[in-house]
Amino acid sequence: MMAKKPPKPAPRKIFHERLKITALPLYFDGFLLVKRSEYQEYKHYWTELRGTTLFFYADKKSTITENTESGEEWRRFILTVTELSVPQHVSLLPGQVIRLHEILEREKKRRTETEQMLSSSMEKEKEPIEDYVDVLNPMPACFYTVSRKEATEMLEKNPSLGNMILRPGSDSRNYSITIRQEIDMPRIKHYKVMSIGKNYTIELEKPVTLPNLFSVIDYFVTETRGNLRPFIYSSDETLDSLEFSM
Repeated sequence: MMAKKPPKPAPRKIFHERLKITALPLYFDGFLLVKRSEYQEYKHYWTELRGTTLFFYADKKSTITENTESGEEWRRFILTVTELSVPQHVSLLPGQVIRLHEILEREKKRRTETEQMLSSSMEKEKEPIEDYVDVLNPMPACFYTVSRKEATEMLEKNPSLGNMILRPGSDSRNYSITIRQEIDMPRIKHYKVMSIGKNYTIELEKPVTLPNLFSVIDYFVTETRGNLRPFIYSSDETLDSLEFSM
């Protein structure tokens, strides 16, 4: 028995497969004679003009683009979408003129929408970022390279400067928060802050993940309604002048 030929793909399926390649609008399609420079020969390709880009296919039913040179392009369509004007130096039928004007308006609209999106994106970049990270000072002002014991002494002996310190963790990757609270009696607590990817997770009963260490400090301040304040010494002081023993 002769093997059955596989069913021909439906035109609609082919159309949707090609849409996966690009989101550019389809302006014109048809066969185009293209010169393959590597073979020094001409070959017909099913060609689509999408936006200002040509897509070549081995045949009308193919869904895989071919790597080839454009050859002699479809001048009137190419000129219309690249120069944003209908060419006046070629002979056109009334129907062709109408179609080119339709394509021209679609391309103008597409470019306008693209420019608006880019402009909107640039405006958003100019807006102040809520979780701002100071490039010149990449660490919060209450960060000190001190041990747990040293952080405790700093908070106990200098309560006027604040009651929360960010410090390195027990390893070189993570961090810790040391706080001093005065509710019934002064209490010192320590919280681990784990560096996970680009984020930081505070190890609480219900872990909290935040985008940067500035947000970590803000979280403690906000959750305690300002009862916790970053420990910051004034600019005219040095760490050595603080009242704690090294």
